[in-house]
Amino acid sequence: MTNLTDTQLIVLNAAAQRATLIALPLPPNLKGGAAHKVVHPLIEKGLLEEVDADRRLGEPVWRETGDGHGVTLAITRSGLAALGIEADSAPQGTDGGDDAAEASDAAPEAESPPAAATEAPARKARSGTKQAALIDMLRTPDGATIAEIAAASGWQAHTVRGAMAGALKKKLGLDVTSEKVEGRGRVYRLTAP
Repeated sequence: MTNLTDTQLIVLNAAAQRATLIALPLPPNLKGGAAHKVVHPLIEKGLLEEVDADRRLGEPVWRETGDGHGVTLAITRSGLAALGIEADSAPQGTDGGDDAAEASDAAPEAESPPAAATEAPARKARSGTKQAALIDMLRTPDGATIAEIAAASGWQAHTVRGAMAGALKKKLGLDVTSEKVEGRGRVYRLTAP
């Protein structure tokens, strides 16, 4: 798995949660040079890509090009995979290549629905990932505590909480419950589907 900072994971997770898969806006505290230090490695690794911003739809602009067009940032299939998300069909502009941008330019205007109206791709957890291990731990009858998950995955506690709230609950639609257990603290479980 690609080594990513917590901030880079936040940027990718936010993009993956949006129906348009656009990475903007970035977190409010990430501005100027700090934003470039976070975003450019993601672009170089192929986890984010610059795509033409559709200003008619109000898409945020990452930077202006010399010809008066703006570009925005979108998560790629590789970016989704780095989060342990498998997209059954990636929306336009997220396959990590220039062909998607050319295809969107060639498509007739009337046929392309507004980005806000498109549905997010169907997502499922891949086996062999930290996310799959998290799901397995939560499916055991005894469940797991944040500390147990952090020890098994190597994640920090806030990353475990974020994965449960974002990836499991919001993206995968899993029902994560918790209860206080004497001697263990708060224990989290997945309810049976």
